[in-house]
Formats: sequence, C-alpha cells, structure tokens
Amino acid sequence: MNRIRSRPVKDGNAPRICTGFHLNAGVRPRRAWCPDRCQQKQGCPSMAQQASQSIIAELEDAVRDGTSAKRVQTLRQVTDLFLNDGDRLNDEQVKVFDDVLCLLVARVETRARAELSKRLAPLDYAPFDVIHHLAWDDDIGVAGEVLTHSSRLSNAALREIASSKGQDHLFAISARENLPAFVTDVIIDRGEDRVIRRLAKNAGAEFSDKGYSTIVARAEGDDELVEILGLRIDIPAKLLRDLLLRAKETVRARLLAIASPRAREEISQVLNDIAQEEAAAPRRNYGIAEELVKLMKQLNELDDVAVYKFAEQGKFDEVTVALAVLNDMPIAMIERLMLGLRSDLLLIPCRSAKLNWPTVETILRKRPLPHAIDHATIEIAQRDYRRLSLETAQRTVRFWQLHNRIEKQPMAAG
Repeated sequence: MNRIRSRPVKDGNAPRICTGFHLNAGVRPRRAWCPDRCQQKQGCPSMAQQASQSIIAELEDAVRDGTSAKRVQTLRQVTDLFLNDGDRLNDEQVKVFDDVLCLLVARVETRARAELSKRLAPLDYAPFDVIHHLAWDDDIGVAGEVLTHSSRLSNAALREIASSKGQDHLFAISARENLPAFVTDVIIDRGEDRVIRRLAKNAGAEFSDKGYSTIVARAEGDDELVEILGLRIDIPAKLLRDLLLRAKETVRARLLAIASPRAREEISQVLNDIAQEEAAAPRRNYGIAEELVKLMKQLNELDDVAVYKFAEQGKFDEVTVALAVLNDMPIAMIERLMLGLRSDLLLIPCRSAKLNWPTVETILRKRPLPHAIDHATIEIAQRDYRRLSLETAQRTVRFWQLHNRIEKQPMAAG
C-alpha cells in the first residue's frame, strides 16, 4: 500500500501533520489533518485521541456492515500503516493502533489473526494490548509467534499463559530467548516430554533449584534429556552427579564424545568419582535375611504386607532378598537395583512381585542411598508404576533371568 504523504496548507505555513489517521469511505487508512495546524513534529495528543475515536467509529461501521474479506483487508491495511510509521509514534499514538487492531482482531478469522501475529511478533514497539490478545488465543497458529518471539509480553503474562494453556503453548514459550525461573518452574511442572526437552535445550532459560531438581528427576529413563542436560554449562555439580548416576553407560559415553573440552573434563571427573565409590562399597552379607525370607516363603507369609513391614522398619537386607525370592532373581542383581539411583528399574521387580504402591513408595523413600529421594522423583515413579503393566514387568524379569544365565555359562572349548 502506498504511503499517503502530507499536502501543503492553504495559508502558506510550513505543513505540520499529526501521526493520527482515519479511514475514508473506501476504508483506506490515511493520515489525518490537524485542524489547528499542530507544530509538533511527532504529533499531538489531542489529535491522536480524536483520531482514535473517529477510526473506531468508522471501523465499527465497516465491521458491522462489511464482509469477512473486507475485515481482513482492513486489518492488513491498518497493519501496513503501523509497520510504516510505528517506530516513530509515541505511546499515545501507538495506543490508537492498539485500539483499532484489537477491534479488528476480535472479528476476523484465525488465518488473519495468525498473519497479524507473524507480522507484529518481531517488533519491540508492537501494540501492547493486541500482542497480549494474540498470545492468549487458543489457536497455537495465532499465539505461537508472539509467545516465542515478542518482547512485548511480560513475564507475568507468560507465567499465566503457561499455567492455563495447553502443551502447544508451553512448547512455544519454551523457546523464548530469555525465560526467568518463575516461568520455567511452571513449564517443568506442567510440560510433557517434548516441552521439557525443548526447554532444556534453551540456553537462555533459567532454572530454580527446585526446577533443576525436578527436570533432572524427569531425565530418568529419558536418554535424550540426559544428554541435553549433561551439556548445559549451568547445571549444578551435585545435579550433574545425580544425572550421570541415572544415565546408562551408552549415554555416558555419548556425552563424553559430544561435550566441549571443558564440559568433558567435568563429566570425566564425576564419572571417575562414581566409579571409585562403587568399587569401594563393601558387599553385604545376606545370610540371615535369606534364611528368614525363604522360611516365610515356605509358610506363605511372604506377601506385600511383609515387604512393607521390612521397608518401614529399614530392614533392607530382607527387602532385597524378598524381591529376589519373589522374582526368582539373583540377590546380587536386586542389590544393584536397590542401591542404584535409577528408581525406574527398581519399579520392574516390584511390579512383577505384585507389590502395592504404598509399599513401593516406602522402599524408594527409605532405601540406603547417600541422598534421600526428592518429591519430584516420587511423583514420576508413581506415574510410571501405574502405567507399568504386570505382563511387561514379568516379561522384563524373565529377560533379565535369561541374560544372567547366559552370562554365567562357561565358554565352550575351542
């Protein structure tokens, strides 16, 4: 659309125009003339107010009587005019456009709103109200651009949207250049896996202590998230250790391969410390516990109630042997699961043994680990335990049993 330039006034004075505008009968936006020949180069407040009232009145007529296509055409024309002049307008004049665009946005179809979102999202002087209106749109095609890119959205608004909208909106917010911890806390609490991974990749996202602990707990069983978090330069040392303790050997190796030299050195040091601790850990003697548990098995007293009592009383030799006996697994294998930080693996023999969740939760909370399990990990474990079927758990246990027998077979003579 061609910009409409000013025309000279008839009394010969140098032309001075306001940056207010109105729509003529053809609904074409053009500049409005100040009847007082305002001398302010940047426009006068009174003229902006008059223009706002005039424009909105004309637009209401056009919106009420016009077709859908005409409304979209008008929205594009007003947007064009703002993009041409918006960076030179003062706050009151921008408010004029804000009122006009909000009026139009409420009355056009989704495609037109999405187009407006893409055009306004990159502007640091975009009209405030219309940006927030677009950000709250239920359609992610409309809201996505401003949620990810607009600097006009306040952090408070982002937190409200993250607290109430769906996963697509959380996904869009997760990619913003700067995200404070009080926003990421909400995303971590509500986000699904794809949202959490995108947030973890965002170097501009800040995490609170609680947020970091929760996202590390979420990484258990998610190799991709472990890799993403392991490469973050701001991850606290303690959480890096927890993360690597949960990681599979293949994931640890990949982290070492792709990390920067500085990160690789830190990861290597943590892995060396873990290896030394594991090597120094004394093997436990389960003789007495094994006799008791096997006797209870013969008397049909080895059930969920018995295991719960063992766990509640802190008798983890008995808990370990009980899980081994109930699953026909080696005690050493259950011991590794019991003393490891990967609670997701320990869930499998618990489900296979048909233990109820209160018993499993007691085992997770009280098992002998250097650090107590946090609330976020418990919540994730409870969710995973509900999803884990008895059939899947027992099939996995059978696989472990077979794998253990194969490992113990002597090699045939050549």
